[in-house]
Amino acid sequence: MDGKNLFETPTTYRLIRLEYGLGLVVATVLFFAHLDEVRWLPAIGLFVYIDLIGYLPGAFAYRRSPDKRIPKVYFVLYNVMHSLVTQGLVVLAWIWLFGAEWALLAIPIHLFGDRALFGNFLKPFALRFEPEPHPAYTAFRERYEASGVEPAPGQAAGVPAHR
Repeated sequence: MDGKNLFETPTTYRLIRLEYGLGLVVATVLFFAHLDEVRWLPAIGLFVYIDLIGYLPGAFAYRRSPDKRIPKVYFVLYNVMHSLVTQGLVVLAWIWLFGAEWALLAIPIHLFGDRALFGNFLKPFALRFEPEPHPAYTAFRERYEASGVEPAPGQAAGVPAHR
């Protein structure tokens, strides 16, 4: 992916997940290395609040919707709560208010786990709340893979160059 081609191939998608997997391993090893210093109530709270606010409301709305269309607010809640920026600010605020502690590793463990283990990244409005192949993407991917050649710079796969 680059700034002009906002999609991932299966290989680049796996590589990005692998990078988050390394972050997950580091955060988890640090967490377990300091297990005797972890305050469990904050650790559990910090781990679950992300999904209590950011995922579960949208998941319930999605499952209850007959056409699987739900208001954009659920996507915004998910994206805000699953943002490394948002959660980084939460960690900084926590440290400022209560001091640094090992329980804070619950936040990167949650976010890195979502991305590395489940492949969940931020949710665009144009897709369903729960993962489902989009017909336009499926068609594009088939054309891209069938082309068998790397597109010229600035040219999408399967699309003739404009002159």
